[in-house]
Amino acid sequence: MRRSLLAMGVAGLVASCGQSSDNVPAKQAAAQPKKKPAYCFFKDEETKGWKASRDKQGNITVKGKAHVKDPRYKAVLGTPTISGTSAQIAPSISQNDTGYAALEDWWELNATIPNSAAITSVTVDCGAKTLADLKVPAKD
Repeated sequence: MRRSLLAMGVAGLVASCGQSSDNVPAKQAAAQPKKKPAYCFFKDEETKGWKASRDKQGNITVKGKAHVKDPRYKAVLGTPTISGTSAQIAPSISQNDTGYAALEDWWELNATIPNSAAITSVTVDCGAKTLADLKVPAKD
């Protein structure tokens, strides 16, 4: 009786070791929680002038303006996220370390996306909403 139970246990272990792992990436992707959009500190009328251009090295520079009423804070652009031929960047606020307020509380925003020669579009998002969808010609 003991031997038969032991034999069945070993057979079960051997059978489980040989299972296929074809769907490992799909299972890992399903196990990842969905990314929650960041909080948006700006109303629709508090951002404007979004532009994207390419420099001589092929890197993309994103420019815009954001309004922050409280001079203790300033508007900043976050770290860009690159996915294939598109990039995503979002404005946010941080503590004003300049010692000065922005003219009429409008902060000039400027960020360069490094190694972005293959990128053809940049999306400026604020929370769950899209502020601008900018197209940039690919570098020749």
